[in-house]
Amino acid sequence: MGARKWLAVYTRPRWEKKVNQLLAERGVERYCPLNKVRRKWSDRVKIVEEPLFKSYVFVKVNDDDRTQVRMTPGVINFVYWEGKPAVIKEKEIIAIQRFMDEYENVEVRPMELTLNQRVKIISGPLMDQEGQVMQLKNKIVKVAIDSLGYVLIASIERTKLTSVKTK
Repeated sequence: MGARKWLAVYTRPRWEKKVNQLLAERGVERYCPLNKVRRKWSDRVKIVEEPLFKSYVFVKVNDDDRTQVRMTPGVINFVYWEGKPAVIKEKEIIAIQRFMDEYENVEVRPMELTLNQRVKIISGPLMDQEGQVMQLKNKIVKVAIDSLGYVLIASIERTKLTSVKTK
C-alpha cells in the first residue's frame, strides 16, 4: 500500500474550495490553506476566505489513492517535480498551517531564485523553521519554503531571526 505523503494537486481555476470539499467527501486527507482577506464593496466591508495558493490543494495519500484523487472533478493533475509527483514535507505543511493561524492577509509570490543568507526563526509561530532570506526591508522578511516554489511573506522582527551556519 505504501506510505502516505503530502502531494500538491493542480485544480481548475477558482475550484480550490470545491475540490477540497469533494476530496473530504471521499475521505481523503487534504489541506487548502485559506487566507482571510478584507474586501470592500460600495456598501460594506467583509472578510472573505480565499485560497492562499491559487489552483492548488495539498493531499496526503499513498500511491494507490492517487487515481481516486486525480478522478475528482476539478482536479487537473498532480504537480510534478523532475518527472515525479512533488512531495511536500510534513514539516512544511505544518509550517504553513502555523503561519496561516498567526497571520491574516498573507501575500504569496513566486520564489525569486537568489543566493542569500539562511536564517532560523527563534520565536513566534514559525519557531525553529529555517528559511532563505529573500529580501530584508525594515521589518519585512521573505521566508522561502523550498519545495513549494513560493515565498510566504510576513512581518517578522529582525530580533526573532538568527543566522544559520552553512556547512
